[in-house]
Amino acid sequence: MSAHPTLTEKQDSSSADGGSADNGGLQAGLKNRHLSMIAIGGVIGAGLFVGSGAGIAAAGPAILLSYALVGAMVVFVMRMLGEMAAARPSSGSFSAYADQALGRWAGFSIGWLYWFFWVVVLAVEATAGAKILEGWIPDVPQWGWALIVMLVLTATNLASVSSYGEFEFWFAGIKVVAIGAFVVIGLLAVFGVLPGSDNPGAGFAHLTDTGGFFPKGYGAVLTGILMVVFSFMGSEIVTLAAGESEDPQRAVTKATNSVIWRIGIFYLGSIFVVLTLLPWNDKSLVADGGSYVAALESIGIPHAGQIMNVIVLTAVLSCLNSGLYTASRMAFSLGQRKDAPASFTKVNKRGVPQIAILSSVVFGFVAVFFNYMWPDTVFQFLLNSSGAVALFVWLVICFTQLRMRGMILREDPSKLVVKMWLFPYLTWATIAMISFVLVYMLTDDAGRTQVLLSLLVAALVVGFALVREVVQKRNGTLPPAASAAYVAPVASGATADSVDPADPADSVDPVDQSGTKDSVTRS
Repeated sequence: MSAHPTLTEKQDSSSADGGSADNGGLQAGLKNRHLSMIAIGGVIGAGLFVGSGAGIAAAGPAILLSYALVGAMVVFVMRMLGEMAAARPSSGSFSAYADQALGRWAGFSIGWLYWFFWVVVLAVEATAGAKILEGWIPDVPQWGWALIVMLVLTATNLASVSSYGEFEFWFAGIKVVAIGAFVVIGLLAVFGVLPGSDNPGAGFAHLTDTGGFFPKGYGAVLTGILMVVFSFMGSEIVTLAAGESEDPQRAVTKATNSVIWRIGIFYLGSIFVVLTLLPWNDKSLVADGGSYVAALESIGIPHAGQIMNVIVLTAVLSCLNSGLYTASRMAFSLGQRKDAPASFTKVNKRGVPQIAILSSVVFGFVAVFFNYMWPDTVFQFLLNSSGAVALFVWLVICFTQLRMRGMILREDPSKLVVKMWLFPYLTWATIAMISFVLVYMLTDDAGRTQVLLSLLVAALVVGFALVREVVQKRNGTLPPAASAAYVAPVASGATADSVDPADPADSVDPVDQSGTKDSVTRS
């Protein structure tokens, strides 16, 4: 017998058409165009522009297979996450689903690990953006630029969720246009039909003319996987953001269905163009500018380095913007489930969880400080101990979906509008793929450090969660599962000064003691 509740009639009607999520006071301020661009831009990180050269040098043209394999893994994970998010939109996304399907310890652990991951990312991206800006205006020190960037994007997130969506719409738009233009112009040069191009237009010859397609051997494909897997992190952000959209179910369904072509064009398409414009062992691919600058310069595009710096800065700001949003919403969701301070659930009249945002920013600033003071010790530990969290998140999504499918079917089969293909076989295959990557990382010096330190931090968090749960059960203070805490959504434009989901006056009691039709039924 399941201990998870089924919302009935009046409560369930608020999300019957996917129009409102279990968002506890967050406003539906994200428009469809915002969600569409967040979904597209979520898979394009700065790592694609500046880190792809190292992967090409390690595996040669076979790096395409590395990107294809990781891309397929992400498509499967996103399909599973989309299945759950379309049925139960939530600001906590996979953390809330793990809470429901695997246990409170799982939701607590993966939620805090994910929050930790993005807080560290804030420091990394702020520093990367500061380096570019300092190169343009050296009178402002690097730490000053990092501070300015963090303050501006914090203000954006504090203003309203729609301002976050608007900034991300334009940030992601620039990335999308840039990648699209790069692919089109590059292919024209590849076939020798681009007017004024300096590239010889060798067609597909560079894929095999320097040592063949596998110049470093077949095993290099696996090495390439380790080098590219983390550049895909961020595709799951749209499922968190959907909880603050006008039609969460439609947004998640659309994002899930489009993830294949997004990865195909932006990753495989652009890397394919780089490999066909230049031989894989061209030293310019691993120069400071990166593989995309080298490709543009081979065509004869003037000021290619500065053009790419603008695009990389946009990608950095986009990642910072989304990272702050994601960390704050995960903190908000943890607070909703009493896995974080109750103050994290307080939202202002604009529907923004400002304490959750500011708390995340504070830790982000602390990480930036560590990066400047102790980059090779304290900050390196933070980087390594969060490095494998992405893979842990994907594993938890897989195991959660195995349990959640049956729960959704028992609750309301009509909510299963997005389905994982070949369930459960493809889910288990994805688990095997992710597990293989984690094990293979142990054979790599850098990967081994990341996996072991990430496992250490994860073990500490899980251990704390289990002990905490035992103590709460003994004291009778264990909160109900996430699905039992239904909170009335607040429509966009609400005029209340503050909505506090922890306050009974601002929420719907999940168990109506009167026994009326509004009560939650348990099976």
